[in-house]
Amino acid sequence: MNAPLFRTERPTRRFRPARPAPMTLALALASVFLTLASVAVGYAPFDLVAAAGDRIAGRETLAALVLWELRLPRALLGGLVGFSLGLTGAVMQGFLRNPLADPGILGISSAAALGAVIVFYGGLAGSVGLALPLGGIAGAACAALLLIGLAARGSGTLGLILAGVGLSSFAGALTALALNLSPNPYAALEIVFWLMGSLADRSLDHVLLCLPLMALGWALMLSTAAALDALALGEDTAASLGFDLISVRLRMIAGAALAVGSGVAVSGAIGFVGLVVPHLVRPWVGGRPGASLWPSGFAGAVLVLAADLGVRLLATRPELKLGVVTALVGAPFLVVLLLRNRGRPA
Repeated sequence: MNAPLFRTERPTRRFRPARPAPMTLALALASVFLTLASVAVGYAPFDLVAAAGDRIAGRETLAALVLWELRLPRALLGGLVGFSLGLTGAVMQGFLRNPLADPGILGISSAAALGAVIVFYGGLAGSVGLALPLGGIAGAACAALLLIGLAARGSGTLGLILAGVGLSSFAGALTALALNLSPNPYAALEIVFWLMGSLADRSLDHVLLCLPLMALGWALMLSTAAALDALALGEDTAASLGFDLISVRLRMIAGAALAVGSGVAVSGAIGFVGLVVPHLVRPWVGGRPGASLWPSGFAGAVLVLAADLGVRLLATRPELKLGVVTALVGAPFLVVLLLRNRGRPA
């Protein structure tokens, strides 16, 4: 008997991708649980039920103030920022077909950070309420307008990546210049601490400022799910299936700018979440970029909330910055993940 023309290799491991819906539900429930845990856990003993009862009854007790002014905004922002980073990372990796893409690849994060640094440098951060997040959002908006202009003119994927790299480098250089020329060393130190990323000392005003922008950004990026699955077969194939690639680019850029820009504006730079999370989710959805969007968003929320809980539970004073913790955990984890998946398709 003749040998078969093609020989199939035995799989290195048995793995059955789970359906996206149950996985998404499980991650959503985990994010809700961690949000409640983030509200309940802190430096001092805290009776969450009693504080909530005081707040509902209108009693301005210390516990009610801590709940409403400190614990709740921090927990909500942890979930919102994490969801934005995870979702944006999955969209970027699916659209660019690059497993190393992350929310900062288009330079939006760096531009948002630059906008906040300019507010610091101008002395408006301490004198005008919400000036800092508004400056970050303005920086992200400027970067988005530039990228949207390139996408509308038909610039391809490579052109967007190169523009993002250039924009990120330019924004980083201007940030370093502001630190170098800062006449006040305390202001420079405050800028550096903010750039490390943190959810401490945020209020419900920050939540109300970023939530509408993030929700609009999520909607725009989630609308690209079907196009991302088609793009996995190549841009020509996606175009032949009826997808308008310029429209997809515009929605991706605008959505990333709204979600990530507003997130950076209220929390500073929190790295590696959008890079690592899609790698964790993708094997469980059969490698489909479009099916990984919702799970990646909730997985990002889980990761940021868990990291923020760890920051508060560690016996270090002052507390570690959240962006430092995510980088310390995310970088080695990504290296291990890449080493384990050598020779396999991304």
